[in-house]
Amino acid sequence: MKLGIVDYGVGNIYSLKKALEHIGIDTAVSKYAKVLDSCSGIVLPGVGAFCDAASNMSADGLDQVIMNQAAKGKLVLGICLGMQLMYDYSTEGGMYKGLGLISGWVDRIPDRVKVPHMGWNTLSIQKESNVLEGIEDGDYVYYVHSYYVRPEDNSYVCACSSYGVDIPALVVKENIVGMQFHPEKSGETGLKILNNLKELII
Repeated sequence: MKLGIVDYGVGNIYSLKKALEHIGIDTAVSKYAKVLDSCSGIVLPGVGAFCDAASNMSADGLDQVIMNQAAKGKLVLGICLGMQLMYDYSTEGGMYKGLGLISGWVDRIPDRVKVPHMGWNTLSIQKESNVLEGIEDGDYVYYVHSYYVRPEDNSYVCACSSYGVDIPALVVKENIVGMQFHPEKSGETGLKILNNLKELII
């Protein structure tokens, strides 16, 4: 069982790799299709600009690798920016196309609150999910972002956080999982959530 962490040049990889290995998940950091295809699932890490990440993925053919993995039913996990890349497009710095694995778009957090949204915030659980096993309403997770997902279908939103607007915190669509927060920086709650993903890894 090995998770491939997609190296598209902008992600915060080291702390995520250490967190996954801490709970017993082997990882391989790569931008090569052959390596990622051999993994039991893949992770799109967070941190960076949407346009840069989308451009780098397209240039390296990683977008097709990710789409193929999703079609095979393998776990595809997106964290922060990685989650946003799963949607149709983003308005960050213009209009940039995403992977379209989940319908919706990415928009800037309204200026009525301080942007970026940085620090701890509580989870409001919207629906049951195996990914949230052992997690309670009001548990804290850690955020660093200025943009958030506006889904077309809220049925995939399992938890959200309030910050000027309701921010989808965790989305699950079969084998596709997105987290706007950083589980690798969210203490025991984050580790529990990552540990729950083990059963989704083929």
